[in-house]
Amino acid sequence: MNKILLCFFLFVSFSITAQDYLNEINEIAEAELKSSSYTFDIQANPNTLNYDVIYHRLEFEVDPAVYFISGNVTTDFIALENMNSITFDLGRITNPNHPYFSNRITVGSVMMGNESLDFEHNSASKELIIEFPTTILSGTTNSVSISYAGAPNTTEQGFSIDTHNGVPVLWTLSEPFGGRDWWPCKQDLNDKIDSIDVFITAPSQYVSVSNGVQQSVVDNGNGTKTTHFQHNYKIPAYLIAIAVTNYSIFTQQAGTAPNEFPIVNYIYPENLNSVQNSLAVTLPIMDLFEELFETYPFANEKYGHAQTEMNGGMEHTTVSFMGSFGRNLIAHELAHQWFGNKVTCGTWKDIWLNEGLATYLSGLVVEDFDGPTSFVNWKNSLINNITSSNSGAVYLTDTEATNVNRIFSSRLSYNKGAMVTHMLRWRIGDEDFYQGLRNFLADPLLAFGYAVTDDLQMHLEATSGMDLTEFFEDWVYGQGFPSYISSVGNIGNNQVSVYLEQTQSHPSVSFFEMPVEIRVYGSGGQVYDFVVEHTTNGQEFIVDVPFTIVDFDFDPNRHIISNFNVATLGTNKVNLANVIQLIPNPTSSDLKVEYPQNINIENIQIYSNLGQLVLETQNPLLNVSSLSNGVYFLTL
Repeated sequence: MNKILLCFFLFVSFSITAQDYLNEINEIAEAELKSSSYTFDIQANPNTLNYDVIYHRLEFEVDPAVYFISGNVTTDFIALENMNSITFDLGRITNPNHPYFSNRITVGSVMMGNESLDFEHNSASKELIIEFPTTILSGTTNSVSISYAGAPNTTEQGFSIDTHNGVPVLWTLSEPFGGRDWWPCKQDLNDKIDSIDVFITAPSQYVSVSNGVQQSVVDNGNGTKTTHFQHNYKIPAYLIAIAVTNYSIFTQQAGTAPNEFPIVNYIYPENLNSVQNSLAVTLPIMDLFEELFETYPFANEKYGHAQTEMNGGMEHTTVSFMGSFGRNLIAHELAHQWFGNKVTCGTWKDIWLNEGLATYLSGLVVEDFDGPTSFVNWKNSLINNITSSNSGAVYLTDTEATNVNRIFSSRLSYNKGAMVTHMLRWRIGDEDFYQGLRNFLADPLLAFGYAVTDDLQMHLEATSGMDLTEFFEDWVYGQGFPSYISSVGNIGNNQVSVYLEQTQSHPSVSFFEMPVEIRVYGSGGQVYDFVVEHTTNGQEFIVDVPFTIVDFDFDPNRHIISNFNVATLGTNKVNLANVIQLIPNPTSSDLKVEYPQNINIENIQIYSNLGQLVLETQNPLLNVSSLSNGVYFLTL
């Protein structure tokens, strides 16, 4: 029974000014374009899936004044199937016009114990293929040692030299595809090395840096010294790094007993005083992240920074390489120790689990240190950048995941990933959001391993009890964002009517369901915030407000990625069709007309589908059992 056709009213506008935080975020993303700006045919290498790396002994000999490396890499591995050969990723220059062609990476020998093995260095596939004299049986542990030397491929830029204040400096940066540049590795996101020992031999006047804890420094008596670092947490190949120059070292103490640890900083001598002042903020940032999430994941070893000539920074496990020392960059790289290093994205399509979450944690520093207004400005800055283009998803396609520029897109992987993280917090609430992230980090199947987007969704659903499928489909896998039309109007008796409508910037999403915050203002300076659940287009809500409103803001705290929001203040009008309900409908006996308490019903008329008046009353409780079966129209 019954359909109501009634009239309607209208609507809205807002603006929020924002400090521009984007330069620093863009600088981070620029550095984390990492080892190339080219497109590579990089998929999981099927030839490296038949073994699991458990240990590397990495011995490197370098001079920061010379673009050259010689090394010996010993790899202990477990065969996952019967193996007649083993493959490592290792780049090779094949262009005879390349300036370093004569010094290209050359493998000198491969040994298994005292036995020399045959190998092929395939320049087309950038693979080192080593033949075994007999079949290695599945489940057995074996070891090979590879000696090599040469000038790494400058195209991917995983290995770099420069100068500071006239002094040479060398550093590596292997994410995403640059590890094979300078050492034979397994660089896919499907294996983590259980532990590593790194030995760096360099001229004696320099200080060497790597992951983990420094074990020793040995003077070789020939003008060089060898520095030994040991790292005993699981680590992907792309997070292994070395740096060498004339560093000065200063150490901070962090953590809370019994999880105390040093922060060891390797800084250019000419910048030591200023950088010490800048890095003082590391300690309160560390305290904040430990309070919100968990103890620093590598507390048994160290955290630290090593200054290099890169733009931005790179979150190598236990030691972030830094081109500058702004608070945002310090927070971002530290955040990666949880999101990116402890739990690492399982594919490059899931890179937002690294970069989006780390960017959002730098925003949490703004919120905690600078207050809510600055945090709103920070979010608004990100939103303005995200909505500068109508397309683009957080989650990458297979093709996009081979393009380094797309993987490290500041607009999508960093900014949109961060705002989607915030919208998850807004959607499920602070308590469930933080507990979900803590559970994500502590999950024994993910901790010091790899995670994909489904893993994060599962943990947030488990803590919140919500089905987040549509949220992830819209905001993570879908493209674009909504634009809203909103109107708020007084309807008397301390109530307002709210009308919401949206359009979408990209056809991949038909509607973005989100809770929407509205802030209303009274003539006496009153301010009142409320939230409505926007689930359909053209939706209308009646909300109790303790004063007559004279203005309002749509999404004042910038919880939602949106653009071109039109907001108008309505008059004392209301779309009754959206706020009056007929219960039950259809019915064969009683019918109740439900309506807000501030509305007075003067008359109710029911007409047949032929337009005949069949019932008239002022009582909102009707008995229609005398009417024949059919469709009727009710007017108020």
